[in-house]
Amino acid sequence: MNEQGVIYRGSSSYIGSSNWDYAQFEDDMVDICLRILDLNPKHMKDPGDDVSARCNPIYVSRVVSAMVNCNDDRGVVEGKWSGSYSNGLSPTHWTGSHAILKKWLDTGSQPVKYGQCWVYAGVMCSVLRLMGIPCRVVSNFESAHDNNRNLTIDMYQADVGVRSTPDSDSVWNFHVWVEAWMKRPDLAKDGKYDGWQVVDPTPQEKSQGVYCCGPAPVVAILNGETDIKYDTPFVYAEVNADYIQWLVKADGSKVKMATDTARVGQNISTKAVGSNKRLNITDSYKYREGTEKERSIFYYATTRDHSKVDEEDKPGSHVTPPHPPSALVSMHFEEVTPPKNCEDVKLKLVLQSKSSAAMRLSINISVQAIRHNGSPAGTIQTEVKEETLLPRKDLSVPIQVPFSVYWKPMLECDIMKVSALVKDKDKPDNVYLAVDDVVLLDPPISITVSGFTKLNREAEGEVVFMNPVTETLKDCTLNISGSGLLKEDIEVKIPDLKKNNRIRVKFPFVPYKLGKKTLVANLDCSTFRDIKGSCAVDVKL
Repeated sequence: MNEQGVIYRGSSSYIGSSNWDYAQFEDDMVDICLRILDLNPKHMKDPGDDVSARCNPIYVSRVVSAMVNCNDDRGVVEGKWSGSYSNGLSPTHWTGSHAILKKWLDTGSQPVKYGQCWVYAGVMCSVLRLMGIPCRVVSNFESAHDNNRNLTIDMYQADVGVRSTPDSDSVWNFHVWVEAWMKRPDLAKDGKYDGWQVVDPTPQEKSQGVYCCGPAPVVAILNGETDIKYDTPFVYAEVNADYIQWLVKADGSKVKMATDTARVGQNISTKAVGSNKRLNITDSYKYREGTEKERSIFYYATTRDHSKVDEEDKPGSHVTPPHPPSALVSMHFEEVTPPKNCEDVKLKLVLQSKSSAAMRLSINISVQAIRHNGSPAGTIQTEVKEETLLPRKDLSVPIQVPFSVYWKPMLECDIMKVSALVKDKDKPDNVYLAVDDVVLLDPPISITVSGFTKLNREAEGEVVFMNPVTETLKDCTLNISGSGLLKEDIEVKIPDLKKNNRIRVKFPFVPYKLGKKTLVANLDCSTFRDIKGSCAVDVKL
């Protein structure tokens, strides 16, 4: 099995890719992975019982899921989703599992700072592969986090002049977990639930009192069998919860704006076998959106007794939301140009009238910086526009977010959320809402290798990057990594880089393993966080 893979990050409208080096064949991986098993609380409590259960992939996958995060034990990775990463490394810094696992071992099993979902999943995939459990990394876009297990995500939009309150539910721009292939004789004798199982080490909710998740059979998720262990209702909600938008008024009352049964769970993806292409596996998790089958499965899922799955958690109630009344205005956002993280972002709000009369509209546009787990990090800009929408006509409202305004708020964020709250000035009860998630494209960085690469023979690589913005880039650091190619990462301090100036860094390396490998370049600076580029390297005798 190839050591390299692809974790896809971005919104459903844009899918970028970042190579992750799993490095399960590195020489010290056996010692590291056995150490993970020996430090798990079940082994500490009863070593004999734990060791005898290690032949069972169901048991092992739950142990590893809990041990990859450090929330309940001496696990590998400490998570952080906001604030400063000054006493560790940003989650976006990491390019592979081995550096994290080796650091954990070398520091006496102290948690490595910091990780988020793709880091947790990448590390877990490496550990399970070393242990002989077939697995792959999976990304789910528009991934729901359903706190009360009612299989709906309730999001609240404050009216103009009303203070926003935090949402208990959330929708992550993307979430990453692992699928492991195993038999499930604990669930059925006929092999009904054998095959891919979701196992997720990101500490979101507790499972039987511990921060772990799975293994949850993908086939059970597909068929809405949310009474099946382990954590199936939580994973089902991640891919197929209904999304309900509410408007909170000044008096505290809530008005249902819209129900979207298709937003959650987009482009569920993994790496294709034998290439770095994306493989869409959405159909293995749910039936096609909008079909009667999908709706009947959703209804079936909401009627299961979720208390059987995990005694630590209690399900919430589910009420099927009514259909919203037909609107006189429909709205959507369009990108004028691809949104690049070095240029002004240009969008337009398109309003379409279904009314026979003209409407005077107040349009409140808000742009927020959002972390990838859906939590807001700050407001970038707001503006109010007054427009008249003519009967049966379209109206295009331009929106421009200057780079000079958004770059600082977006430094530690993944998404720019643009929302438009539109009111009919003559009929104030007529309120319309449109929301769009914008994922910025990083400026390009290239890494190449000249000539052929042979085992134990010195080769040369080169990294090239040009500053695309008017600001001088400061505190620049270039990191180059690749298992089988570099025993240790190369780190280069780059002088301040002025506008249109280019850096060109050449570096020697000696490949020490045969086969297809990947070199990854990671540039971090004052204006851009962890810009990555990669190239494939085929090492031959």
